[in-house]
Amino acid sequence: MQAKKRYLTLFSAGACLILLFCFGGIQLPLSRRGPSRRDDRSLTGYHPGERWRRFPGSLQPFSPWEEDRGDSPNEHISPRQKRDANSGVDSGKRCRMDSCFDFSLCERNGFKVYVYPQQKGEKMSESYQNILSSIEGSMYYTPDPGQACLFVLSLDTLDRDQLSPQYVHNLKVKIQSLHLWNGGKNHIIFNLYSGTWPDYTEDLGFDIGLAMLAKASISTENFRPNFDVSIPLFSKDHPRTGGERGYLKHNTIPPYRKYMLVFKGKRYLTGIGSDTRNALYHVHNSEDVVLLTTCKHGKDWQKHKDARCDKDNADYDK
Repeated sequence: MQAKKRYLTLFSAGACLILLFCFGGIQLPLSRRGPSRRDDRSLTGYHPGERWRRFPGSLQPFSPWEEDRGDSPNEHISPRQKRDANSGVDSGKRCRMDSCFDFSLCERNGFKVYVYPQQKGEKMSESYQNILSSIEGSMYYTPDPGQACLFVLSLDTLDRDQLSPQYVHNLKVKIQSLHLWNGGKNHIIFNLYSGTWPDYTEDLGFDIGLAMLAKASISTENFRPNFDVSIPLFSKDHPRTGGERGYLKHNTIPPYRKYMLVFKGKRYLTGIGSDTRNALYHVHNSEDVVLLTTCKHGKDWQKHKDARCDKDNADYDK
């Protein structure tokens, strides 16, 4: 009986020693030369990525959710977040001047703007040609990209309505092939129209990345404060340079003009923008405030016709 107890005690002690050895409770010297590099890593709390984290030139994470994530490998990241992080979409949405604009390019040569040379065979609207001509005729233009602080594409991005004859196809591939693109950094994209009726989504058909966006009718949800530029929607007949001298003179506020406010455009009976356009008639007085809208928009506009359409259409046609 005593012999069985001794054997049981020895067996229990041996099992405990094996478990302690397996889980690192006991460190055994493997050679007389001292612990190897691999053993030293286990003794000092070695982490595989530590050598890279100590590197002084390593990039810091840009996205806030990336900074707060820590080193936990079990932290959940949605597939969409992974795709956005890899494509730069997520970082582009958070762009500000201090994070997505390289001011060092401006410190060397001042504020200089470079316009890409027009590619052979690429169509360009008259409005976009006027924008590029205005830049090229200004004191800020430089033909040398090495001196530039800001870059402007020669690819026409003004009209991104796929039904428009001015729509430029395959912009995504064409822009990504530009060797100065650099993810869009220090670039500015001009846009007047995006999407089509009745949704008018703000999808341009390509990723602007880190580029600034000068856009008409941009939503507050997509507008990046102190980075993007909200511009008015101007017609193709808008003059490239000023015409007559302005009417504003000393102590003449408001300045004298026959018309104080003028608008002429489509009155969307349904869809995005319909609430605003349908309310314009409240301000219209046919004298110094003239706001003209037409219901003739789309093939089925008569299905949505209201009591004001006939008068609005007649005034618009005048």
